[in-house]
Amino acid sequence: MPTYNAPLDDMLFLYEKLRNNKNYNELEKYKEVTSDLVKNILEEAAKINQNIILPLAKSGDENPTKFENGIVRTPPGYKEAYKKFIEDGWTSLSCDTKYGGQGMPRTVSAFFDEMISSASLSFKLYSELSLGAYNCINHHGSDVIKNKFLPKMVEGKWSGTMCLTEPVCGTDLGLLKTKAIEQQDGTFKLTGQKIFITSGDHDLTENIIHLVIARASDSPKGTKGISLFLVPKFIVNDDGSIGPRNGISTGSIETKMGIKGSATCVLNFDEATGYMIGPKNKGLSSMFTMMNLERIVVGIQGLGLSEIAYQNSLNYAKERKQGKSNKNNSQNGNADFIIEHADIRKSLLNMKSIIEGERALCFWLSQQTEVSLNHNDIKIKQEASDLVSLMTPVVKSLFSDMGMEITSDAMQIYGGYGYTKDQGIEQLYRDNRITPIYEGTNSVQAIDLVFRKLVNKNGDIISKYIKLIKSDLNNIKNDKIKPFSQKLNIYIDKLNDFSNWIKEKINTSKDDANAACNDYLKVLGLVAVAHSWIKVLEVSYEDYESNKEFYEDKIQTANFYFNRVLPRIESHYLSAITGSEYIMNFKFN
Repeated sequence: MPTYNAPLDDMLFLYEKLRNNKNYNELEKYKEVTSDLVKNILEEAAKINQNIILPLAKSGDENPTKFENGIVRTPPGYKEAYKKFIEDGWTSLSCDTKYGGQGMPRTVSAFFDEMISSASLSFKLYSELSLGAYNCINHHGSDVIKNKFLPKMVEGKWSGTMCLTEPVCGTDLGLLKTKAIEQQDGTFKLTGQKIFITSGDHDLTENIIHLVIARASDSPKGTKGISLFLVPKFIVNDDGSIGPRNGISTGSIETKMGIKGSATCVLNFDEATGYMIGPKNKGLSSMFTMMNLERIVVGIQGLGLSEIAYQNSLNYAKERKQGKSNKNNSQNGNADFIIEHADIRKSLLNMKSIIEGERALCFWLSQQTEVSLNHNDIKIKQEASDLVSLMTPVVKSLFSDMGMEITSDAMQIYGGYGYTKDQGIEQLYRDNRITPIYEGTNSVQAIDLVFRKLVNKNGDIISKYIKLIKSDLNNIKNDKIKPFSQKLNIYIDKLNDFSNWIKEKINTSKDDANAACNDYLKVLGLVAVAHSWIKVLEVSYEDYESNKEFYEDKIQTANFYFNRVLPRIESHYLSAITGSEYIMNFKFN
């Protein structure tokens, strides 16, 4: 079984040293969230993830969730761990104190999301969708609905899901067939089938609150006729007690490649009672409150699985002897530890430079998210919201794709042992394989970025973002950072050229733009991570004497990223601008 130690030093470094966003620091609601408080929270988070949740990864993979006689049963140990999980308040960490939450910012909860993703992604998914459902209800539900449902969801006694996909539609939700018929009392009766519903049914909570998109009987076809409904597994009485079973049944659960401890369900709605959330026919807009958060969290899943894959690869490389390195002074007899080989060191540094850069980018994005939600200045809120919108598909796609690269490289470092189940490395690869697929495949994310996020009603967002990075680089005072900033400037110019090419092709050849979307997303993502590394380097050089070993590690890791990872931009750009004619005109037999 893989081992795991939460990267507390790096997380606390980010929280203490890179929490320098002026707009974020103006938020009154987080003035009392001190570094000491965050340190205590993260230390406790590390304990429960390392000691209680980590062992569930192996047990859930070997003893998957079962569907017996209409009942979904989670793997051994899940019930006991979940009971401890909610007793310690982890489901309430970032929720509003009004409903029993602890009110922590995303700058804290994102670290917890990463830890639990490393420990056991399957276990995490039972509470993850609950938080997304909570956010959606909190933003769009009536006070009556919020007071009735949110306290138990925050406590963790009730969980939540989002039900979008149907047999006839995946991403193209305008094709959905689930119907909602309004009743005289203002409720609706929903009938239809939803598939691939994460945590759609299980035995961990007393009730499950489903957020379901459906079409009211008098609504138009297509996406403009979709509404959002809250549909509980059990009807909730006016006094908050649980009543009879609603018209929801589980048809089956999926047998999957990975995340086997997570129940992925087919749910049948048979005149199930539901309550409309938000305006009629505006269901997708309401649901995107949940989906956008989930997309960022999926990126963090990729980051968490990358971290545990890296940790175990590093440990193995220090213990496994194989071949002779090129060091003339080797004292290890007939073989050296594989960490002495240049190719292994390159793989490990590749993992490390990507992981730490992604974590820094995620921390920056969490600050922007809080500003977009809570700042008093409307203009500042909107600017932050545009940045979050721009970066959401990037974080979801880049982090999950890099997670595939890193978990694959981890298996390679382990060699034949990595391919066997004994070490648990191949499970990390299998578990991560879903992250580029669900919550909108990565190609859909790339298309969304290119056609909807670069330019919107608020202006040319990508140009504003490039200008922001250039401004930061121009304000660097330490000459030691100049070699890094000079390299980044070269690739920012490449990003700018690519952006202009994309904007032109959107108007003149949508196929060219479509064929370039994935490459464009990766170029933007690699630049964004490099920008985050620049912020890390500024602190590293400024505070170098206070912790030489830690900061030297940062500087050398950044050096690898700028020399070995950032140049990938060149190939993405050059291949993308060749266009699409030879793709679209190809005749498949």
